[in-house]
Amino acid sequence: MTVSPTSPTLLSAFAEDVVSGLSGDQPRLSSKWFYDERGSKLFQSIMQTDEYYLTNAEEEIFRACGKDLLARTDGKPFDLIELGAGDGTKTQYIIETFLAHKARFAYRPIDLNASALKELSELINVRWPKLDFEPIQADYFEALNRLGNSSGTRQRLLLFPGANIGNFTPGEAVEILKRIRSFLSPGDLLLTGFDLKKDPAVVLAAYNDPQGYTASFNLNLLERINRELKGNFVLDCWRHWETYDPSTGSAKSFLVPIEDQSVRIGVAGRNFNFRAWQPVEVEISQKYSLREVEGMADAAGFEFVEHYQDSKQYFTDSLWRVPSR
Repeated sequence: MTVSPTSPTLLSAFAEDVVSGLSGDQPRLSSKWFYDERGSKLFQSIMQTDEYYLTNAEEEIFRACGKDLLARTDGKPFDLIELGAGDGTKTQYIIETFLAHKARFAYRPIDLNASALKELSELINVRWPKLDFEPIQADYFEALNRLGNSSGTRQRLLLFPGANIGNFTPGEAVEILKRIRSFLSPGDLLLTGFDLKKDPAVVLAAYNDPQGYTASFNLNLLERINRELKGNFVLDCWRHWETYDPSTGSAKSFLVPIEDQSVRIGVAGRNFNFRAWQPVEVEISQKYSLREVEGMADAAGFEFVEHYQDSKQYFTDSLWRVPSR
């Protein structure tokens, strides 16, 4: 299956998000727009650094948890739906385990990034050409709306990996998990990746690598705005800045102008003025304790089932079930 380039609808959504985010008293840009083709390549470089522990931690979990995860489906046919699938580098280990144990399932990966879905499609077509597979290029809830609510006759196992839920504040995260819950029926399962609280130096290093990949990754968002939305950000006048508050578990990335700037977003016909050193938030990466994760399950209307953790206990993929009424 081929995946089309960025559609006019997505371009419009990008423009709306940028204008909305920059119009507030505390300007921000949504991290979901990081992953154009160059952004995806830069993120691949970040994942290969020694400092960025998250990918290896979750890969270790996915290599080990597949058999137990499959047992939770009770041998019934099911739909494996993945939010923010990327190129499937980690999820292939779960798929491989499922197929080795003759599981009957369809795979529905969801992502905004067309190039990542293309890579995933090529992986699936080469390794498992008979797998019932349909990628969906859309944001999470647009895609879930297309798939429709769970009927309850065919179980859903929904993956939300990569600590993507950490890109929202705890309050926002609970509301998103509630919305996901609304597409599921009793007995359906949700596996969500959470980065855990740990040594603050380890966390900070993961988002501020000495090679500068993270800085380039964040600045690439401004370059994408320039290219796709006819912006005129002067990239040399912006700096990447990372913070981590161990009391709240909030790691935040900012882009900071080193001098006053006036920026025009041409496709929106809007101008924005930035004072020197006025930060623009571009990402939150929230960290949790296991107890906080279990509390979120309850707050979002799920029952907690299991934590799957890596050997360093840096990360958990937490399995929840929609309770019977």
